[in-house]
Amino acid sequence: MSTLWAILAVGALIVVHEAGHFVVARLCGMKVERFSIGFGPALLSWRRRKEGTLFQLAPIPFGGFVEIKGMNIVEDVDPTDAAAYPNRPAWQRFVTIFAGPATNYLFAVVLALILFGAAGLPAHKPAIYTVDSTEEGFDAFGKLEKGDRFVAVNGDPLVRSLSDVVAEIGDGEAVFTVDRGGQSVDVKMHPKKDDEGRYRLGVGLKVTVPTERHAIGFGRAIKESIIYPFAQTKLILVGLYEWISGKQEGRVSSVVGITQVVKHAIEESWVAAVELLMILNVYLGLINLFPLPALDGGRLVFLSYEMVTRRRANPKLEATIHMVGVLVLAVLLVVVTVNDCRHL
Repeated sequence: MSTLWAILAVGALIVVHEAGHFVVARLCGMKVERFSIGFGPALLSWRRRKEGTLFQLAPIPFGGFVEIKGMNIVEDVDPTDAAAYPNRPAWQRFVTIFAGPATNYLFAVVLALILFGAAGLPAHKPAIYTVDSTEEGFDAFGKLEKGDRFVAVNGDPLVRSLSDVVAEIGDGEAVFTVDRGGQSVDVKMHPKKDDEGRYRLGVGLKVTVPTERHAIGFGRAIKESIIYPFAQTKLILVGLYEWISGKQEGRVSSVVGITQVVKHAIEESWVAAVELLMILNVYLGLINLFPLPALDGGRLVFLSYEMVTRRRANPKLEATIHMVGVLVLAVLLVVVTVNDCRHL
């Protein structure tokens, strides 16, 4: 059941995103020919009326798409057809494309409001760092034991990131207080630079964050839910920068990998599941706003150019750029999906 709920939850992320495109396109007078969850030939499809939108479920789980009349690069468009995408005003095309990521942000706000209203806000308590292993060649080797829990540094309670504290110590020495089986033990250690130039103690850690929450009023819940996606965006951008610059580790996951993570969150608790869906909505909205070919952000770049200069970019050039982006993205998705399946 947790696997089924995880599939439905990830599917909801895609539905929300594509529904944003769909609703705004219809409001702007465009004809939506197909609304697809997944890619490839339809496994299940239905149409509300003869000339209406075809809704379908497809087998390749790389996402979904909304096919608006006139957006297909090989499609001949009647310049007098007001329902075709290219014939609508630039601002309407812009808001139609922007609506997908924006709807993910809005859905994150709704989920946050439900979570904060029902379960409150997480209590801001410091992470707990427990020793899982030590590396030979570092000062912690032979001094710390598996299960030791860091409590203080130089007599000050550890309330910040351990890695930040170690970086501040640098070449110096510090007294680390650990809880060892209920006994307080002081250990003198000095960090050492690794091959990447980072100061480390040579400790493999298990990091846990207390999950206590405190109740808040409805007004505060509204405020915090509105702030949430923008605060999370900042954290994601910082994390991406540190990942690209090599300051922290990370990996790219496909729908398969994300579904597994959601499954584990569902098995943990409904709070953990909703928190993860909130984050994933922000991720999906933000990544799609990146100005890259094949993503919504790439189309928004061309539309912004058109709105500023009042002239349309070369359609063949734009189509070629997006097609190359689609091919690169497709290859990346296949590679990442295969890698996720191997992890399974």
